[in-house]
Amino acid sequence: MKKILIVDDELTILLSLSHILGSEDTIVITCSTIEEAEEALLRYTFDLVIADIRMSGIQGIEGLELLGYIKNLSPETAVIIMTAYGSDEIKKEAYGRGAFHYYEKPIDITQLLSKVHNLGISLPF
Repeated sequence: MKKILIVDDELTILLSLSHILGSEDTIVITCSTIEEAEEALLRYTFDLVIADIRMSGIQGIEGLELLGYIKNLSPETAVIIMTAYGSDEIKKEAYGRGAFHYYEKPIDITQLLSKVHNLGISLPF
């Protein structure tokens, strides 16, 4: 069984991605706060984490901090970062901290599914 963690403070994104990525071979866990995500990361080993960068406030970069936390805890976990407030600097920082991929919202779901598939995670269709 593969495990995916989705971290975003937008409920519609959590529900949509969970529905799209969930299958009988994949467990999807969703978290809407960094604290919930850190707790999940201590309990489980994930094959993939998809995380928003900004979870609070105008200058929020919690997703980048979470990326560093994940890579220290579980270096083999692939991390896809997404944000609605991207910049070249943030993109460079995400890759510098070990992101597998970086997306600016709205994300192209076809590209995301291709990246997930390339990680060897089976999709429900």
